[in-house]
Amino acid sequence: MSEPVAATAGPAVAMVGRRCTPAEPLRVAVLASGGGSNLQALLDARGQGPWQVVVVVVNVAGAGAIARAEAVGVPVVLVPHTGLSRPDHEARVLDVLAAHDVELVVLAGYMRVLTGAFVGRFSRRIVNVHPALLPSFPGMHGARQALDHGCRVAGCTVHLVDAGVDTGPILAQAAVAILDDDDEAALQRRIQVQEHRLLPAVVTAWADGRVVEQGGVIRCRGVVTPTV
Repeated sequence: MSEPVAATAGPAVAMVGRRCTPAEPLRVAVLASGGGSNLQALLDARGQGPWQVVVVVVNVAGAGAIARAEAVGVPVVLVPHTGLSRPDHEARVLDVLAAHDVELVVLAGYMRVLTGAFVGRFSRRIVNVHPALLPSFPGMHGARQALDHGCRVAGCTVHLVDAGVDTGPILAQAAVAILDDDDEAALQRRIQVQEHRLLPAVVTAWADGRVVEQGGVIRCRGVVTPTV
């Protein structure tokens, strides 16, 4: 008779970050450049989990994100990039993040490509929301690219930021059906609805300890969004 084969355990699972509590919530910074609709989604979702937006950093004077943060009493810091080198501008942003003891950086319509040095300071602690189903259609105008390629499904992705452009590990995605009469504006509006659901859900999962690494792969557990 052959001996029974012992079950082998899979790769160990490790949390990315820490499991947060209401007493010690995850300290989140939001970087924005424009109207701030994804920032508003995060502000509206406060209380869904043990996290708080402790500062909003904006690089464009007059951006709508400023008024959204001020309306609910969240500190907002304007750090204009005009006239500064990229490293000098990022150094000022990093000073703001350090002053607010930021743990997680969320890019919400932040129209600046971060340098490897910045990403290195917050390695595996920067998330971005992108209006396409990565790895398809990185960069600008994800909805337009999907339409130009004749896709029947578009969507959005929340991913970790690495040194590339929209190349970091995918945390969560939501798919959006492309309708026969869609133009870029109509499709983008429906994608944004899903962005506004997905981004707060990922931040909550992060604070709950549901963003994990196993076998070299980073996953976000428990965030499911159906195709619409």
